[in-house]
Amino acid sequence: MRPAQPWNTLRQVHRAKQCPQLPLNSCSRIHSRPMSSLPRPYRFHIGASWAGKAVDPRGRQLNTKPLGKDHPVAIWREHVLSRPNGGGGKHIGEDFFYIQEMRNQSGISLGIADGVGGWIDSGVDPSLFSQTLMYHAHRYAQQGWVGEPEIDPTQDYAEREQVEGWELTPMECMSLAHGGVLRERSVVAGSSTACIVNLNASTGSLRAANLGDSGFCIIRSSSVIHFQAPQTHYFNCPRQLTKIPFNARLFGGVCNDSATDADTHETKLIDGDIVILFTDGLSDNVFPSELISICSLVSRQYAHSPPPLTPAGDSSKQDYKFIRTEEDAQVQTIAERIVNYAQLCMNNKKRVTPFERAAAREGMYFRGGKIDDVTVIAAMVRETL
Repeated sequence: MRPAQPWNTLRQVHRAKQCPQLPLNSCSRIHSRPMSSLPRPYRFHIGASWAGKAVDPRGRQLNTKPLGKDHPVAIWREHVLSRPNGGGGKHIGEDFFYIQEMRNQSGISLGIADGVGGWIDSGVDPSLFSQTLMYHAHRYAQQGWVGEPEIDPTQDYAEREQVEGWELTPMECMSLAHGGVLRERSVVAGSSTACIVNLNASTGSLRAANLGDSGFCIIRSSSVIHFQAPQTHYFNCPRQLTKIPFNARLFGGVCNDSATDADTHETKLIDGDIVILFTDGLSDNVFPSELISICSLVSRQYAHSPPPLTPAGDSSKQDYKFIRTEEDAQVQTIAERIVNYAQLCMNNKKRVTPFERAAAREGMYFRGGKIDDVTVIAAMVRETL
């Protein structure tokens, strides 16, 4: 078992100062100084969908207390789950995610996490770790720049000196968020996989960090040009960020990985690319070629008869206003169709799945789909200039 490694390599600009400790209830962008207004050649349309697996009434009783309704993480969680979800409701299980615009609209940060269910055997609620991890990741993402802090050459020298913030890479964001969980008293113990992707609105670049068996892929035209490989210690045991309680002797065999163990990836995106983040509820049950088919079918549907720009369900009760254009509606439909298809696959015991093939490579027998929570974020790239 390795101790978590410190991460203190944030890149500071203009003035040497430490990464700010943000208030726990910070849920909106803060602009205290003049910002640049440089053009953004890229726009990203984001959709998200999720479905938690059915709760086992015979499951072990949890010893951890749920977050109070007035806790900052609980308030933010309800806000995130207020997104329209195609009638799927708010049950997300042990998964969680965030979608956050970064400082000065320099880009979008996307994150997804899957709480490790094995903690249930120790009476720990795995969802508290993944929710709190994504909460802190979103807090840091909203204050960081997706790339180097921008200085508008048309501004006066004094104004340029006042540009605040720092470049926040996905790995740095993951590490800072993990630190936030370790400081959070409401989370006694737990662990989670994590995948964070930053999309740069100025350059169209994608930077990602992935730890464990959540992941992401990039679809261009009719091909998957990148599919993130999972990280595991051994079969069905992913790398994971962990918080070990004080009575650690009662929790033998706990994996304790660091954000610096995450795989990183960087590439340039072009108009029409689709980026899909997912938990293993998708990758264990759906093949990449099937993701291509779903995206193609939805694209053809919108090309011939685009539906009205109204999210499924009673939108009057939703406080998350996000569908603004046809592209927004299209990418939301893609996310919902993928989650629906994953649910069909995981409940089919006669169908060959990626998890079945992975088990066979390890000399194990497993038939059909693997029932699990599934969460998907889909992003469509558009060039505006």
